[in-house]
Amino acid sequence: MSFFSRLSKGLSKTRESIGGLFPSETKEKISDSQWQDIEDALIMADCGAQLAMDLVRKAKKSKQPMQTLKDNMQATLVTGSEIKEAKPFVLLVAGVNGTGKTTTIGKLANMYADQGKKVLIGAADTFRAAAVEQLAVWVERAGADIVKQAEGADPASVAFDTISRGIAKNYDVIIIDTAGRVQTDTSLMNELAKVYRVIGKALDGAPHEVWHVVDGGTGQNAIVQVEKFREIIHTTGLIVTKLDGTGKGGVVLQLCDKFKLPVRYIGVGESLEDLMPFHAGAYIDSLLPETTQTST
Repeated sequence: MSFFSRLSKGLSKTRESIGGLFPSETKEKISDSQWQDIEDALIMADCGAQLAMDLVRKAKKSKQPMQTLKDNMQATLVTGSEIKEAKPFVLLVAGVNGTGKTTTIGKLANMYADQGKKVLIGAADTFRAAAVEQLAVWVERAGADIVKQAEGADPASVAFDTISRGIAKNYDVIIIDTAGRVQTDTSLMNELAKVYRVIGKALDGAPHEVWHVVDGGTGQNAIVQVEKFREIIHTTGLIVTKLDGTGKGGVVLQLCDKFKLPVRYIGVGESLEDLMPFHAGAYIDSLLPETTQTST
């Protein structure tokens, strides 16, 4: 099954629920109650209430409402932002436990290694039991290298040592893992801020990118997480995971609409190859059915 097919399958429930509300007859008028159902379906898909209302309001004015809905959804998505180039390229990855952060780092390491780049991972998630060992398994699968210390070690120290080694050994890509912090835990968030500062001291201009991994199925909680993390580590991009049937998909739109951050990658499975560069058009085509020509 192709990657696009897997994404389409993962978002099939949302696509069917929204698409089933549009009349199949091209000349059939969409009633106010049907429009309300469409708006409700968008909200249930985690698009967010305000965005859902705005999308429906614009689509109602069109003679081709489904196409207009698609066009305005795509316009909401943040794309085209170039990833900074540097050697070594330092990437800080954050996110709460359970989002697939460790798996995602393994996939990123695999992706960069496939591009012929020398990859080093800093295991700065030193608080969670077995977190370093779990990351080490993914790093080995990807053919990358890892810097790690004992459980409970200072995460900022791990980050500093990783960057120092990366510079000395001429690595192309350095990825710093962080503890799966809960955004309400002040002490852990302060530690994350310290890691961010130390990275900048270890290498001027670093981190070059800060990507926040969010679970595509957590809805409004993902919004709260991104809002808090962005204050601490100045997030530059998002990775949305679990769009393989567990996530409704609409949260991608809500995140882009609220934060104007680019979605860099999406995850549709557990294997190393299941990390997909985000393409707005493919995402919308997976989220909504084929365009119909209904009139209002």
